[in-house]
Amino acid sequence: MSKKHQTSDTTIGIIYAGGTFGSHGNPLQSLDNATFLPVLTDILSQHFADYEKTVNWQILPNSLVKDSSQLTPSDFAHFYELIIQAYQTGIRQFVLLTGTDTLSYLSAFLAHSLADSDLCVIITGAMQPLLQPLSPDYLLNFDSDASENLFQSCRLAVTGEAGVQACFTYEHWHAQTVQKIHSHDMIAFTGHHKVGYPATSYRQFTAKQREIWLTQQLENMDNTLQNLANVQVLPIFLTPMSADNLADLIRTMLKNQPNALMLLGFGAGNLPHNQAVEQALTDAHAQGCLVAISTQCPFGGVSDSYQAGAWLNDFFVLNTGRLTIPAIFARLLWLVATVDNVKDRRKIWQKMLN
Repeated sequence: MSKKHQTSDTTIGIIYAGGTFGSHGNPLQSLDNATFLPVLTDILSQHFADYEKTVNWQILPNSLVKDSSQLTPSDFAHFYELIIQAYQTGIRQFVLLTGTDTLSYLSAFLAHSLADSDLCVIITGAMQPLLQPLSPDYLLNFDSDASENLFQSCRLAVTGEAGVQACFTYEHWHAQTVQKIHSHDMIAFTGHHKVGYPATSYRQFTAKQREIWLTQQLENMDNTLQNLANVQVLPIFLTPMSADNLADLIRTMLKNQPNALMLLGFGAGNLPHNQAVEQALTDAHAQGCLVAISTQCPFGGVSDSYQAGAWLNDFFVLNTGRLTIPAIFARLLWLVATVDNVKDRRKIWQKMLN
């Protein structure tokens, strides 16, 4: 279902993907399109009617509506493809409504997959449903953050600023910097306003440049989607353990033939260290598995200022700087899906990090 106004150069594509925003009942569950989209259409009609200049908008057909905790890399690819398909029709500005559990992961993925384009994508959700959970008439929930998150995202999308951003509770951030910091409070997300990559890689396109970028995406689409369906990026979350136990854990994970491992260490990226861990990391490299070091700390990232982490540089482990865990996951996912050679993946990682 969609609504289109008549005269404007701006068209906003609205994508409803489920999550708390469109949930109802007890326990909360995402409403299907047939039930929720008429309500959303009415709300958007009233919102855009208040604009001084008429703005075209339409709700894009989307069959993938689910709780965001159930999203997979293949589902991320679905939204990438959906946005590219709409881009072919001339839509350049989007608002994506999704669940909060993996909002930071989906945001970071789209930031990487749509980098070097002129697309404007605003991603939002809600910590309380748009509708009163137990109302049989689907009445608006005035205690919810959903309406304001939606309206603020639409305002950002209308500006058309190229890039992918997440918008939540009167704030917005570069998508690849966003982290969920609270499981149920309204102020659930945070992020950074200044970042080097990939925000600065977005640019204004000429018509010819837009055509070239789009052609490249379409030419690689089938291969990219197939690869994303098969990529394995697996985490190892450290608790206090012996180095031998860590080595055993890495070797166990390698039996799954992952494309990449994320080591979630302590502090600035520190790990237990002995010869067995060195050998396990060497085995991962020989197997073609990328290994990236991150930290369980929500802010600050990793560094090699401590010997407890600096030794990793000698055993093929990728430094992740100040990247968040969702951003690391998204970058590894996109690299594996789009770059065939492991050596080239490592080179590109270092180039992007610098």
